[in-house]
Amino acid sequence: MTENQHDLDEVWTQWKDAVNMSPSQLETWLDTEESRSVGQKEPDGGESVGHRSGRHIIGILRTRKDDLTGEDVEHMRKVVGYVHRHLAQKPSKEDIETSKWRYSLMNWGHDPLT
Repeated sequence: MTENQHDLDEVWTQWKDAVNMSPSQLETWLDTEESRSVGQKEPDGGESVGHRSGRHIIGILRTRKDDLTGEDVEHMRKVVGYVHRHLAQKPSKEDIETSKWRYSLMNWGHDPLT
């Protein structure tokens, strides 16, 4: 077993739990103004980190497991970590459905209302 395959096997189950949106759901979401309204923007004012991550997630979801690269596996770990940290910060008084918290999670492929 290659190192990449070992790393992939290690993160695969967590990834499948963390990313609960399909590629088409995520693609549709990323096209919305709500998606573009949240997240840490690049210094040049361009795309947010989470929005760019969402585009990478779509690519991973559309790639066969055996064809994923080391860079993909590294991003999968980053996504799992982000989703777990962000879920722990759930707001208590906000309307979750239209919250920036939910919108940020959705940019990373996780809809907490699903």
